Amino acid sequence: MTDTGPAGSPQRVLVVTKGHPFEAEPFFAVFDDLGLDWRGVEHPEAAEVLNRAGTADVDALVMYDMPGITFTRSDPPATFELPSEAFRDGYRELLIEGRGLVFLHHAIASWPAWPQFARWLGGRFHYQPGSFAGTDWPDSGYVHEVTHTVEVLAPEHAVCAGVEPRFTITDELYLFPVAEGDVVPLLRSTHRFTDDGFYSADRAIRGTRNSREGWRHPPGSDLVGWVTNAENSPIVYLQFGDGPTTYADPTFRRLVGNAVDWVASDDAHRWARARNA
Repeated sequence: MTDTGPAGSPQRVLVVTKGHPFEAEPFFAVFDDLGLDWRGVEHPEAAEVLNRAGTADVDALVMYDMPGITFTRSDPPATFELPSEAFRDGYRELLIEGRGLVFLHHAIASWPAWPQFARWLGGRFHYQPGSFAGTDWPDSGYVHEVTHTVEVLAPEHAVCAGVEPRFTITDELYLFPVAEGDVVPLLRSTHRFTDDGFYSADRAIRGTRNSREGWRHPPGSDLVGWVTNAENSPIVYLQFGDGPTTYADPTFRRLVGNAVDWVASDDAHRWARARNA
């Protein structure tokens, strides 16, 4: 990975957070250690930035946020907010302009009341039963601290450059729907994605962690990394990134650096525009 932008300078990266707890210091150390020229923004301030003008000075965005969800500690356990029309319009302008985006881990749960967002990203983690790609789904599943083997499906892709054909990582895994026919798969896990090995997200936010009592979910996708496009924007999704163990993992760091480089590249932008057309 090069981590360089125009004229050999470091890639200029906007890192977007808030909505899901995380350990900030070890997470942000990833971008420091990759040598990126990065700055951070949190929600709700991010609403003023996530548009064409607000991102004009960056080469790529890394989304480690989870906006649009408020956990109530009551019943219902979560409420979902549709972003304003102005925000939606600005976000679409950002995508039409072709800004490259890298989504990590829990960002797949963002904006559950905005169906188009999930279609752009290629999947949806549901904290509550919902729909995706015209199908109704139960709440999604999670399981922490799984040591699993990942297989590289596209070794020729720039996101996978320098990554071993099979590697082991310890991280949280999700059980959720992916539009496999609409995305380009990069990475798959050999873990078994069935509900008997995951726990209910709904029960967790109701106060009962690590429970699957009364919960059923269809078999889920084994994809843990893919690329797609939203309008003219190249997008990478990596399911990795739950906490400090993963942040420090050399393969995770290489994948993040590669993903930033790729979404900022001319090749990625040509690919996204052609795919959009």
